[in-house]
Amino acid sequence: MTEWFSNLEFLSKMYWLVAIIGSLIFTIVMVMAFTGGDADEIGDLDSDIDADGAGFQFISFKNLVGFFTIFGWSGIACLDAGLSKPMTIIISVISGLLMMVIMAALFYFISKLSDSGTLNYKNALDAVGEVYLTIGADRSRMGKVSVSVQGTMRTLDALTDSFTELKTGTIIKVVDVTSNGILIVDHTKKPIEPTIIQNDSVLNIDAQKKLSK
Repeated sequence: MTEWFSNLEFLSKMYWLVAIIGSLIFTIVMVMAFTGGDADEIGDLDSDIDADGAGFQFISFKNLVGFFTIFGWSGIACLDAGLSKPMTIIISVISGLLMMVIMAALFYFISKLSDSGTLNYKNALDAVGEVYLTIGADRSRMGKVSVSVQGTMRTLDALTDSFTELKTGTIIKVVDVTSNGILIVDHTKKPIEPTIIQNDSVLNIDAQKKLSK
C-alpha cells in the first residue's frame, strides 16, 4: 500500500489524500447533522445569503467538506480516465462547487420543513376555545386554555384583561398574543353551528310552503 502510494504522481497523491480525509470528515458531519448534532459548531465558517427571508448557507463547514470530498474523488476519476491535468483540475473544481450547491439546497429545504412544523402563536388570533385552568382577572394569574392552532388542539398559557376571572370550562376567544407567546383571551359565546335538527326544520318549512301553493 505504501509502495503504491509513493509511486503516484504529486497530483494523484494530493487528490487521494483530499478524497480520503474529506470522505471521513463528510461521514462524521452527515451523521452529526441527521442525529441532531450541529456540525457548523466545529468551525465558524457560515456566511448567510438571504433568500426569501430565510438563511441560504452556501459557504458553511458542511458544504466545504462536501466540496473537498467530491473534488478529490472526481479528480481521481479524471486522472484514471487519462484526462490532462488542467482538465482534471477544472472538472474537479466544478464538481466540488456543484456538490456545495446541492448540499446548501438540501439543508435549506430541510430547515424550511422544520420551520413549517414550528408553532406560530400568532395563528391563534381569533381562535375560539375553552378555559382549561382558571385565569385570574385583570392578568392577576396565568391560566391555560385549549384552542385549535394550525389544525391541532393545544393547551397554552393565557391571561385576560377581563375584570372577572375566567373559570374552567368558560368559552373564550383569543384577542391578542404577547411577544413571549402568552395568549390574551376574553369571554365569548360558542359559535353557533348548523345542526341536523335545524336542517330538518328548514326542510319542513319548505314542504309547508309547497303544500300551501
